[in-house]
Amino acid sequence: MWRTAGIQSVACFIIAYVIYGSQPQIGASPDALVAFYDGDRTRILIAAVFYGLAVLNLMWFAAAIRTTLADAGQDGWGAAATASSAALGGLFLLLITVAAALSHSIAGSGNHMLTSGLNDFTWTCAVLTSFPRAMLIMAGTFGLWRAGLISNGLFAAGVAAVVLVLLGGTTWLSGGFWAPDGAYSRFVSPIISLVWVVVASRVLLTRSPATRTGW
Repeated sequence: MWRTAGIQSVACFIIAYVIYGSQPQIGASPDALVAFYDGDRTRILIAAVFYGLAVLNLMWFAAAIRTTLADAGQDGWGAAATASSAALGGLFLLLITVAAALSHSIAGSGNHMLTSGLNDFTWTCAVLTSFPRAMLIMAGTFGLWRAGLISNGLFAAGVAAVVLVLLGGTTWLSGGFWAPDGAYSRFVSPIISLVWVVVASRVLLTRSPATRTGW
């Protein structure tokens, strides 16, 4: 089951995203913030549960990569995958916590300045997830390639994914496509990451089961 954790994580992320809805952009009006966080409280809190499950499965996915690479003599890359997934999971949990807190009580308290500040904070954190995401993709791609588990073509695609996801960490314009709440940060970079997780999970599933007694 742990070898399918990546696919399960992707499914949970997609479900959570659909339930969560479209978050107000940076600098949104107080009315828009209250309408989203307080008006859609139940929906957001349900989405938080699915996001939590997505993070949980992401950790198992990273553990699967580490075990696979360790069995193939590439434990260094496996350790890098573990470290990056821990950093990424921490950022994701921070984002989930802030959104849940806003929805649960903060947005409805009337403190519009705090609500606006935390909403903007989540967008900046989303940009910063680009770095541990890129590290996880790099560790998995290089490790699987060095272990002879993926082709040169998949390796090249993985390297391209690393670069494209890293570019998400530069989306600091004040508005438009390259803003923290722009299309690249919201859609392009996350989709690339999810596709890589699915492909890597496919590699893990087609590999012969490990003989370690720990699994």
